[in-house]
Amino acid sequence: MSKPDISRAKSAALYEKAKTYFPGGVNSPVRAFKSVYGTPLFIEKGDGSHIWDADGNEFIDFCCSWGPLILGHNHASVRNKVMEVMQNGMSFGAPTALENELAELILTNNKFIEKIRFVSSGTEAVMSAIRLARGYTKRDKILKFEGCYHGHTDALLVKAGSGLVTFGETSSAGVPKAFADETIVVALNDKEALQKAFEEFSGQIAAVIIEPVPANNGLLLQTQDYLTFLLEICTRNGTMLLFDEVISGFRIGFEGAAGYYGIRPDIITYGKIIGGGLPVGAYGASAEIMDHISPVGSVYQAGTLSGNPVAMAAGIAQLTELLQPGFYQELEAKTTGFVNSVREFVAQRGYAVKVFTIGSIFWFAFTDQDTIRTADEIDPNSMLKFKAMHRELINRGIYLGPSGYEVGFISSAHTTDDLDRTKTAIFDSLDIVFELNSTI
Repeated sequence: MSKPDISRAKSAALYEKAKTYFPGGVNSPVRAFKSVYGTPLFIEKGDGSHIWDADGNEFIDFCCSWGPLILGHNHASVRNKVMEVMQNGMSFGAPTALENELAELILTNNKFIEKIRFVSSGTEAVMSAIRLARGYTKRDKILKFEGCYHGHTDALLVKAGSGLVTFGETSSAGVPKAFADETIVVALNDKEALQKAFEEFSGQIAAVIIEPVPANNGLLLQTQDYLTFLLEICTRNGTMLLFDEVISGFRIGFEGAAGYYGIRPDIITYGKIIGGGLPVGAYGASAEIMDHISPVGSVYQAGTLSGNPVAMAAGIAQLTELLQPGFYQELEAKTTGFVNSVREFVAQRGYAVKVFTIGSIFWFAFTDQDTIRTADEIDPNSMLKFKAMHRELINRGIYLGPSGYEVGFISSAHTTDDLDRTKTAIFDSLDIVFELNSTI
């Protein structure tokens, strides 16, 4: 039975006020709840696996600040380390020993990179990595894949045209056509398109950038064979392979997708998981490649808040926890058990729902397809079912990201009780979606 909508009076009032300050009332578009019912929830508190909104509603959170809160909200180790470091100041614009400590923690436990540069966001990491690839290869063109998102960098805020291999078409106003003309866009999981692109633009492609675990437009899991092919074709053509691991890095394993698939790309970018959820990003590569960055090399990149001591402190505390024996195995087992329960339920009911998963990431797709590897395999009409499910889950105290294209995350803070309650809520919600909304 459908539950009545929770009270959002305070959140709604805050949203109306926010619209007078910010475009659309938000500081990041997906927060506007345009793809689901109701106004955005204004969050006041997070602790463990739970969050509370301005109206006092409590939710089990599977958004986890879009992934980086792998330990859950307000983890004691992270909080205590941050408070300790904050006593000495919060920003210097100068080196601190904390940068060395976090870098050593990462590099000694990740065999795929030898040097790293901290920045302030995943977008900045990708932007800097693209510049490094161009500077290193002395080439201009970048190849990306339809269905992968790499932040709001101009050259990558593009979509595919109507051909097998196309120049990017800008997906945002304000991106010059000249920028898009340096970006080639092809479909995921299409070896023929890749081969054609390298033939057509022989000697011109500086880098191929991919989310090795595409998780910004559904969970478009690629095969080992395809990713290996991608590495091989880049190597043959003197093109750098760039893994955008802003989501997958430190989430599906300490070495991310590179470690999961056993593939060494030329450059890897990371996001805010390395700062315990605080604003931070990084990119890394071999020492030889990284030494092309200023001040030792000719590729310029700088940032006053790069290596911010508070973010470094949070990262040290969080990554130390991730290195505990069995951490990732236990988290994946928890996720697998949760996902399998949902799969068994939908199979018994005969519902057209698939749950895709890797590590501690999961994604609901309203489809009969056993695999979805490309963006065009996602039926836009299926988002109406997600919209209905999202509303039912919110009213049952379960919080997923407000878009059916977004993935969910399980943290070490999610308890057996949390997951049992969530499964019951999902089962009830799906019954409503399919029985009361059969026309969706």
